[in-house]
Amino acid sequence: MSDDISGRGDPRKTLELLWGRAPRASRGPKARLSVADVVKAAIALVDAEGLAALTTRRVAEDLGVSPMSLYTYVPGKPELIDLMLDALMGEIRAPSGATWRERVADVARQNWALVLRHPWMIEVVTHRPVLGPNSIAKYHLELSALEGIGLDDLEMDRALTLVLDYVAGAVRGAARERTVKERTGMTDREWWAQVGPFLAEVFDAERFPIAARVGQVAGEAYGAHDPAGAFAFGLERVLDGLELLVARKSRRPAS
Repeated sequence: MSDDISGRGDPRKTLELLWGRAPRASRGPKARLSVADVVKAAIALVDAEGLAALTTRRVAEDLGVSPMSLYTYVPGKPELIDLMLDALMGEIRAPSGATWRERVADVARQNWALVLRHPWMIEVVTHRPVLGPNSIAKYHLELSALEGIGLDDLEMDRALTLVLDYVAGAVRGAARERTVKERTGMTDREWWAQVGPFLAEVFDAERFPIAARVGQVAGEAYGAHDPAGAFAFGLERVLDGLELLVARKSRRPAS
């Protein structure tokens, strides 16, 4: 499990930083930077080099300040990670679509794209929510896709959790594919091109007829690994399930 966990820092200090309520120093020179400057630099660093590169010393170097001075803005790496995650939540916009299904699909696609822009996000354990202004705004906007379709409040929360959990699982393959390509210098398609001929020699289609048949069809359909296609297929099935729930709720007699 990753050592980077949301909510690991001092809860009070983290919330003060997230909501701009951190006490300001009454003495000393005027601050050269803002907390937002530190967060922006940290995100740029991790987007470029990965989460392992994130240290207060490295962020300080990128900002041209001493590591000790950086602590006057953010007390440590755990608090900084929460600030970074909340900043990224601000990239989510109000879902669009004429129907609730289209709006929920837009929620899913936005979250998929967010992680692909910042793949290091999947390395952070987010069991504890980041309770910053952008994260709460994101929650509100995403719930609006489910508002007024017949679900009660708890069902709305659970339906949104279902969709976001699905996205989190599905996007890992796509994000990791990029990482693997960077580290190996080889795309999945190129890798399959090398292993495919040998596999064809040793694979016994008579022993594994179902795997042979389905694998051939799948390979012809998208070459090798198709995370975007798998994501779209799975999302439609999740939406089918929610549509069934909404339909059942509409037929349920009032108590």
